[in-house]
Amino acid sequence: MDYFKKLTENPYADFYWNIPETRQGALRIIGGNAQNFRTPIKTAEIISTKYPVKDLVVVLPDALKTKLPSLDNLIFLSSTDSGSFANAEELIKAINVADFSIMIGDLSKNSITAKALSSAVGTSEKPLLLTRDSVDLFAEECTEKSLMNENLIIFGSIAQLQKVFKAVYYPKMVLLSQSLVQISDALHKFTLSYPITFITLHAGQVLVAQNGEVVAVPLEETGFSPLTIWGGELAAKIATLNLYNPNNFLKASVAAIFA
Repeated sequence: MDYFKKLTENPYADFYWNIPETRQGALRIIGGNAQNFRTPIKTAEIISTKYPVKDLVVVLPDALKTKLPSLDNLIFLSSTDSGSFANAEELIKAINVADFSIMIGDLSKNSITAKALSSAVGTSEKPLLLTRDSVDLFAEECTEKSLMNENLIIFGSIAQLQKVFKAVYYPKMVLLSQSLVQISDALHKFTLSYPITFITLHAGQVLVAQNGEVVAVPLEETGFSPLTIWGGELAAKIATLNLYNPNNFLKASVAAIFA
């Protein structure tokens, strides 16, 4: 397994030296629905207090417009009847005006939003991180085209990885019962077929895969638990280190994963 590395120390700790002293860069946090917008707002608060981002904007469906104050760092896009995102072109525009975007989740489960999300992923020109239930929704309408976007990072569970595999009829199965070697081999082959970056948790290891290379970081080195790792804070950290270190998805993500 020459493609596999198991780390106990951060080989990219110098990436933290690239965090600017003054605020810079444009980051979009996209998510929410008419009933739930907690995670996008919470993630924005984490980033604004911990990282110097100059242009930090939360993008929400306009079904929330009457529930939230009018602020410069809030943007509202067209929503479905169920209160989630409806328009792919608007999502694409929101992503492409930023240096990096996070699709953080809290989305309504509906086919219109799933199609809009898949279309936006397939045609976006800027880096985009999908996590939490946005991965489930993306998998519903996932296409070969959307997975050929090298700007895409997916931070999801093994179950979500399997949904993505099924969506494009990828001839491998991933299960929680499989060994670390088996999961790593599947990620190795999948990221040779598709130029995305995939981050997941399995057997006490956080795995980062890109271009066939798989890096494992022990969960105890991250400062997160199997539950808190999905809360949005790690996604925020991964996004900001990638924001300051463009075109280094694997290295910046590994650096962010270490505590």
